[in-house]
Amino acid sequence: MSRFALFDLDGTLADRQSALSDALTCLCRSRALSPEAEQWLRIQLVDRATIHDFALLRDVFGLEASAADLWQQYVDLMSAAVTCRPEVLEGLARLRAAAWTIGIITNGAGDIQRAKLAGTGLASLVDGVAASGDLEIRKPDRRLFELAATRCGVSLADGGWMIGDNPAGDIGGGHQAGLRTIWLRGRPWPDALPAAHHVVDDVTDAITILLNEISE
Repeated sequence: MSRFALFDLDGTLADRQSALSDALTCLCRSRALSPEAEQWLRIQLVDRATIHDFALLRDVFGLEASAADLWQQYVDLMSAAVTCRPEVLEGLARLRAAAWTIGIITNGAGDIQRAKLAGTGLASLVDGVAASGDLEIRKPDRRLFELAATRCGVSLADGGWMIGDNPAGDIGGGHQAGLRTIWLRGRPWPDALPAAHHVVDDVTDAITILLNEISE
């Protein structure tokens, strides 16, 4: 088995929800947005965010700021607010020391996802990144997994692992890409989806599984 692992970012390595709440609080205060606009924005961005959300915000609530300025402020605030726990960073460093190739495969706009990686310190611990905004395709599309492998300098044909919290996107997509899978439980599991190879409560447990894996 190849020592190659792809990790999801939001909800797996990084705490997006807490960062999102903090970033939107700061943005809405600095722009003096109405409570209605803030509530609209929190609902709109609950799963993901793009510049188009801020263009819509501007139109719906008659804001003077450009969508580009609002988006850039949001990106900056998110990259400052997002966190990755020290034990997760330490675990990834141990994987690299054990000759693992590590990639990030994430649904989201490329600029904000890479800003999060830089802000958390994850950028220096991974070999390649594929964000859905790079190709305008999303997990579980196999092409995004192929892009992630290519950017890591490896091939899906050699096998590897996918670790994430989204049953369909991460685990279903990982299966379709020929990868072994580790699911961080939390979301409801679809009845028709094949089981993950391992189920854990924390990404550090997934890292431990990888570290204990013996290459074939």
